Amino acid sequence: MNTSELDWFKSSYSSAQGDSCVEVGVTEQAICVRDSKDVSRPLFAVRREEWSRFVGFAAEA
Repeated sequence: MNTSELDWFKSSYSSAQGDSCVEVGVTEQAICVRDSKDVSRPLFAVRREEWSRFVGFAAEA
């Protein structure tokens, strides 16, 4: 998966100071999450269906 061309956006829960930033990129197959402070580190990617389950679970917590 080539993620260099993704449109990354910061989570609305990321700190305004920029010290705790998470960025998300969406592909047809997966949702990708990375640390915006160090984009050279490996990213976390999950299938879209699994991401939907996670978001639903997190919203209930």
